[in-house]
Amino acid sequence: MESIQAEVDEKEKQKQFILNGNMWSVMFKLSWPAIIAMVLYGLNAVIAAIFVGRYVGENALAGISVAYPLTQISLGIGSLIGVGAGSVLSIAIGRGDAATQHRLLGNVNFLSLIVTLLYMILGLLFSTQLLKMMGGEGEALLLGDQYFRITVIGAFFWIYGLAANMIVRAEGKMKSAAVVMGIGLAADILANFILVAALDLGVEGAAWATNIGMIVYTLLGFIYFGKGLSSFQTRAFSFHVDAAAIKSIIGLGLSSFIMIVMSLLQAVVVFNALAQYGTVFDIAFYGVVYRVFTFLLTPIFGLMRALQPVIGINYGADQYGRVMSAYVIFSLVSMLLTLPFWIISLIAPETILAFMLPDQIFTETYLMYFRIYMGILPVLSMVFMAMTFFPAAEENLRPSLG
Repeated sequence: MESIQAEVDEKEKQKQFILNGNMWSVMFKLSWPAIIAMVLYGLNAVIAAIFVGRYVGENALAGISVAYPLTQISLGIGSLIGVGAGSVLSIAIGRGDAATQHRLLGNVNFLSLIVTLLYMILGLLFSTQLLKMMGGEGEALLLGDQYFRITVIGAFFWIYGLAANMIVRAEGKMKSAAVVMGIGLAADILANFILVAALDLGVEGAAWATNIGMIVYTLLGFIYFGKGLSSFQTRAFSFHVDAAAIKSIIGLGLSSFIMIVMSLLQAVVVFNALAQYGTVFDIAFYGVVYRVFTFLLTPIFGLMRALQPVIGINYGADQYGRVMSAYVIFSLVSMLLTLPFWIISLIAPETILAFMLPDQIFTETYLMYFRIYMGILPVLSMVFMAMTFFPAAEENLRPSLG
């Protein structure tokens, strides 16, 4: 009973801090572990490219580069479920809606299984066609297909692992989420070292190494919810099919998924153009640029996740002034945080590129391409913070799910 009461007290303390604390203090306390968590998660994609680029070769890097945007579909689905469920949870906490909190994970489990099965069936049936759609040809097509199919096999762990971690963040437990991300990244690096560097298993080894990292995320999520470590009462392996809750989860997380889809469409156009008019090196180069840009967005994503409970809980409590203040402060800090990375990418792009394309001499033209791609980075802060703000505002205009 004492431990339960302590959890209740801690939950209420966190809620009151978000509702009444100085907004700069709220931003700092919630954001730094969220940023660390997202940076650690983003490193998974960079690690695979580093090991393949250094230990397998340019053709293999081109292959996984063509497949990489397709692998983001599973992360997009996980983000859809995680962002949506996290928003529903934070709003329910702000409203004191215990029924929605209790049944939330059951709806997440059901939704994760259904979309994973659909994604796996389509992904395995049409993997080769999808890689051709991305512009894959020859050895790049063969290696990319091997990489993508293995990631599809592990899709549930990609989807649920990310979604569960986002729910933890929505509680405001950013440190716990960061610890999970750190352990998962360590598992990914170790697996890449063993499978790619030591056992020389190539792109297949890199794909299984990433799967192993995602499995670790999922197992830690099961342990977290199964051991009752969450701040709301739930059951790790429960299943619920609440139409209203599932609709809200999808609606609130849709903007995050659309962002992934738009990025995929961009990659389809670019990789097809490179396959027709460029070289294998061009494909590998763009793949590296794409991964670096995505990784440099991770601090913004971290602030987005930290902003989510602040927006949801304050909006659920009808504190609209604090909601607007939070949006402005988080947007400003996000922009300032990206500036150092942006400046480095403009001043010394060859240093960044050398991590994944070692022993390459980059012409001034390629370096200019890199700088152009990175140019828009600082202004994305306001856009991404708005993607957190507006779904929460829209959801709070609806009746409570409870």
